[in-house]
Amino acid sequence: MKIAISGKGGVGKTTLAALLAMAYAEGGHKVLVVDADPDGNMASALGIPPELADHITPIVQMADLIYERTGAQPGTIGSFFQLNPKVDDIPDCFTMEWQAVRLLVMGTIKGPLAGCVCPESAMLKALLSHLILERDDLLILDMDAGVEHLGRGTAQGVDAFIIVVEPGQRSFQTARTIEKFASGLGVRHCFIVGSKTNNESARQFIKENLSSYQILGFLDFDPDLLYADVQGFNVYQSAPKSVEQARQIKSKLDEFFRDKREERDTKASSYEEHI
Repeated sequence: MKIAISGKGGVGKTTLAALLAMAYAEGGHKVLVVDADPDGNMASALGIPPELADHITPIVQMADLIYERTGAQPGTIGSFFQLNPKVDDIPDCFTMEWQAVRLLVMGTIKGPLAGCVCPESAMLKALLSHLILERDDLLILDMDAGVEHLGRGTAQGVDAFIIVVEPGQRSFQTARTIEKFASGLGVRHCFIVGSKTNNESARQFIKENLSSYQILGFLDFDPDLLYADVQGFNVYQSAPKSVEQARQIKSKLDEFFRDKREERDTKASSYEEHI
């Protein structure tokens, strides 16, 4: 399963990504989390101590590596470089494992030329394509806030988007735009997870405004998550209420894809009998 988690800034994407990653790892899955947020803090959500997290260098900042693989210096435009650089060894060489979850920090291209065809962009896109299409990890992508990254097609090929929303029209508008972009990338499944809800009225508000989407569940406002953030603790070990809600979200996601697999297998069996 390859999942991209997106949404408006500050809605809780990283928290959900960390909770789901730990829940799947707890179930014995081989989990790889990709932090693709320019202000990435997945390491903190996983409870990686700051002295270890400081040694994690985002791939996009590895100038020597990018030059070696693409043949061009990062930050350059208008030059010749390799559009499909070698990346298959990067996940094993540059991930950090913590609590049975492996973390790869991608970083992102920042600045006025962020949308250009440049060595960094080629490197990131090739690496994500490799992770999505060629590896057997259960992959969770913690994406940039908003929709800018979708314009570069970096999440193309994932099985589903989980769009995190909070009760508010701006968050709903971002969700609809993300769904439109995801559909354009060929991603057929977009789910909603409500965040920061504190009563049934808030949950119903999300359901009514996003009634055409499949809602996997809710991560209610949880003081334990705030405390974990302040202390830099692992969210999965610090917020039992949120952990239980994340497990329910995971269960619905698993059920959906299990049904899809059974439907596909039934169709394949019927076709074989027909011929």
